[in-house]
Amino acid sequence: MDLTIIIGILAGLAALIGGFLWEGGHFSGLMQATAALIVFGGTFAAVAVSFPASRLRTIPAALRVAFGRGSRSSRDLVEDVVDMSSVARREGVLALERISSEHPDPFLREGIQMVVDGTDAELVRQILELEINAAEQKHEGYAKIFESAGGYAPTMGIIGTVMGLIHVLGSLQEPTQLGPSIAVAFTATLYGVASANIIFLPIASKIKARCEEEIQNMELLLEGIMAIQNGEHPLIVRKKLATYLSEGFSTIPEARGAAHETAD
Repeated sequence: MDLTIIIGILAGLAALIGGFLWEGGHFSGLMQATAALIVFGGTFAAVAVSFPASRLRTIPAALRVAFGRGSRSSRDLVEDVVDMSSVARREGVLALERISSEHPDPFLREGIQMVVDGTDAELVRQILELEINAAEQKHEGYAKIFESAGGYAPTMGIIGTVMGLIHVLGSLQEPTQLGPSIAVAFTATLYGVASANIIFLPIASKIKARCEEEIQNMELLLEGIMAIQNGEHPLIVRKKLATYLSEGFSTIPEARGAAHETAD
């Protein structure tokens, strides 16, 4: 599990609640069941109306993407591909069948398997590019659900506040209760704005960041697979794939087993 998102959400809540208590507020003043029901119940209902059931069933998968550790680092993938290219040059692409079958990345496994099966290079690229597009659309769908929740929550908070004020204005014959009742009414707005900006929208942004990371890795692997199929030298493969790393190829250690390769 990625602890940064947990720490971020808890830190945000702690900052809001701590600031409220620091100014002399009481924690019980923030606990309003009716406001929570209106905001969170209304937000859930709005999201349920906005998306088909098939999309709503992806919420657990979206949460796993946001709270999970993410994919393997690009640096590790570069090393794996360079090692495979070295094996392919020494022993032929058929030697990669066993190695690729044990690799944890399904995209790389599938691509190498197509290369081993002798699939045309252009067809391999087309298939893998389609998978990249499908993965990008899937993650965008995940993010849109939480973006929608982040848009609905503040509105539901305002609705809850208006409903509370209607109740307050209907009870003006008790002026002593006017202040506390107004405070309770505005709690709904607090719930809506806080949940949108600390929970829903940050989760959507996290999913987008995960998507960018995964798509970059898939594009890296695509170029590596095509380089292996073309029989390129491991050192050339390394320099080509290093362009996907933010540090650049100058900091990448020499390939395991590729140092002994002789350039053609």
